[in-house]
Amino acid sequence: MCFFACNICATERSPTRISAILFSLALNRTTVPSTERTAIVKLVDIAKVIRSKNAGPTVLTLDILFNDEKGFKLACASKSLAPDAIAKLYSQPPAKVQVLPYPPALAIKIVMPRRIVSGDPGDSDVYGAQQHGPMLGVEL
Repeated sequence: MCFFACNICATERSPTRISAILFSLALNRTTVPSTERTAIVKLVDIAKVIRSKNAGPTVLTLDILFNDEKGFKLACASKSLAPDAIAKLYSQPPAKVQVLPYPPALAIKIVMPRRIVSGDPGDSDVYGAQQHGPMLGVEL
């Protein structure tokens, strides 16, 4: 895994076993052996980009782009990326968090209010570019 400019890329490795499990899960859960059905997949292992940025001074967006459709479908089906889970992770009211899958780009956009308006006293990240950190530990 390499870290570059607030993005995470997984192009240097090819987890064939995880791909096989994800493919089986996407097609039919019953084809996965019961011992592997409980395998935990981390978001960072199936996403090629996880980044954050401002969408104006009061709104933060998180972008998650996937390597393939299997990973995208697994993430979309996961309760770990539901608005309630994201709200808890970012200390936001669940009603203020939107999770917007965009299948043509194999991407998920998460939109929520910033805790502090960009540039106000106490703001440590004017551009919102370092707010994706909590997403790095998400397990699907």
